Amino acid sequence: MYVALEGIDTAGKSTQIALLRDAFPSAVITKEPGGTAVGAKIRDIVLHHELQSSKAELLLFLADRAEHMTRIIEPNRDRLIISDRSVVSGIAYALVKKDISQTALLHMNRFATGGIYPEKIFLLKLSPKELEYRLSQKELDGIESRGVAYLLSIQEALIETAHMLDIALVTINASESIDRISHTIITNIKEYE
Repeated sequence: MYVALEGIDTAGKSTQIALLRDAFPSAVITKEPGGTAVGAKIRDIVLHHELQSSKAELLLFLADRAEHMTRIIEPNRDRLIISDRSVVSGIAYALVKKDISQTALLHMNRFATGGIYPEKIFLLKLSPKELEYRLSQKELDGIESRGVAYLLSIQEALIETAHMLDIALVTINASESIDRISHTIITNIKEYE
C-alpha cells in the first residue's frame, strides 16, 4: 500500500512522518522531492539556484518524480510505502502557478509516474487563523514568505488534485493534538492494510 501525507508548510507533516516511522518500522518511508540521491540533487538545484524558467523547475520536479517511482515506489509495491508529499503536491503547486494547463500537467505527471499514484492521501489541513499563528512563530522560508493567501490556495489545490486523480482523501484538522492526528492516520492505515 502506498500512502502520502500532504499539507502546506507548517501543517505538521514532518512530525507525523517521524511518528509513522516508529509505528510502522518495516514501512518504506520516503519523500518527494528528494527521496533518492539524484532527487536530492534536483531538489537542491530547485531550492538553492535561481532558475529563471518555471518550466525548467517543473521539468526538474518531473525528473525527480520519475526517478523516485523507478527507484523507490515500483520496487516496493508489495510493502507499506509512506511518502512525505507526492504527485499531488507536484500538480497542486503547478496549478497555482498557472504556467501550464491542467490537462498538460495531468499527462506529464502520468508519464513521470507511469500512472502509479498513492492509494490514499492524508491531508493535514490548516485554518487561516491557525496558519497565520504558525507562520508568526517562525522564520519564513521562500515559500512561506509568499503569505497566507498563497499557502491557502495551495491547500485548496491539494484537495482539487486528489479529486482529479481519484485518490482517496482523508482530511485531518492539523490543529488537533499531535497524538490525535497520529492516531487517526495509524488507525486508518491499519484498517486499509
